[in-house]
Amino acid sequence: MAEVHHLLMQHGVEETRRLATGDKNARVCVDAAHAVMTDEQQQIGIAHAGFAMAALPHRKTASTVWERDGGPVKLLVESGLDSQKNPVGIPYGSVARLILLYLQTQAVRNRSRDVELGASMNAWLAAMNLTVGGKTYRLVKEQSRRISRCRLTFFRQEAGAEFVSNGAFVRDAIFPIETINSAQPSLWHDVVRLDESFYQSLIEHPLPLREIAIRQISGKSMAIDIYVWLAYRLHVLSVPVKVTWAALKSQFGPEYKELRFFRRDVMPSLKLALSVYPEANVDIDDKMGLTLHPSPPPVAERVSRIRS
Repeated sequence: MAEVHHLLMQHGVEETRRLATGDKNARVCVDAAHAVMTDEQQQIGIAHAGFAMAALPHRKTASTVWERDGGPVKLLVESGLDSQKNPVGIPYGSVARLILLYLQTQAVRNRSRDVELGASMNAWLAAMNLTVGGKTYRLVKEQSRRISRCRLTFFRQEAGAEFVSNGAFVRDAIFPIETINSAQPSLWHDVVRLDESFYQSLIEHPLPLREIAIRQISGKSMAIDIYVWLAYRLHVLSVPVKVTWAALKSQFGPEYKELRFFRRDVMPSLKLALSVYPEANVDIDDKMGLTLHPSPPPVAERVSRIRS
C-alpha cells in the first residue's frame, strides 16, 4: 500500500483515483489514504492494547462464550443474561467496536470511569459515518445491550507467569429502559460508568489511534482489527518479522475452514487498514504472508502525551 501513498504525493488524488479505475476496493483505499494524509485535526482515539491481539467476533454468533487467543493475550467474552435468565448475546461487528472506542477514548482523555453519552455519543458515531437513526437505531441499541451485559476475562502471559483480569466493559446499562409512556425515548443514559477493572487496565495499557483512520474503515470490522493490531505491533519492532497466512488466520479468521478462503477475504481489509496507516512498512507476499518492518506508530508519542 506504500504505492498508494507515493502516488498520492506524486500525482494527487484525482490522478490516483483514475489509475485505480476498475478496482472498487483500490478506489476506496485511495480515498481513505487521502483523507488520512490530508487530515489536519490529528484527533486521537484510544483502544485497550489487549484488543490488538484478541478482538470481538465479526458476525453474530450463537455461542454464549467467545474465545480469542492472540498468543500472549487471550480474551474470553461471556454473554450476559436478561431478567428471564436468557443470554443476550456477544457483542459483534463494527458498531460494537465503535461504541467501545468512544467509551475508551473518553475515559482515557478525561481520566474518569464516568463517560458522558447522549449528544456526545451520537456526535462520535456520526463522525464515524454512522448516523444513529432509522434502520441503524435497532442495531446500535442491540450492540449497546450486549456490551452492557457481557463479562470479560483477559489472560496475559508475561515473564513465565499468567495474569488474569476479570470484569466487564461497563458497570451500568448504556441505554435507558423504554416504557410505554416514553413518547420519545432517549437512546443513551446521560452517563455510563466503566467497570473498575477494565478502566484500570485501559489506563495502564492504552493504544493511541488516529480517529480519521477509524472513520475511513468504520464499516469494516476486520479492517479495524487489523489496523489496531498493526498500530500495536509495528512501532515496537527492532527487526523485520514474518507472519504467515496461517498465523493471520489463527488470529483474525479462526472460523474459516480453509486458508485460501481466508486469504481471499482478508486481503481487501488488509489493504484498507494499510491505506489508513501511511507510516506502516509491511510487505505482502501472496503465498507466504506478511513481513512486518519496524515503523513509526500512527500517533507520534509526543502528540499522544499532549492529547491524552
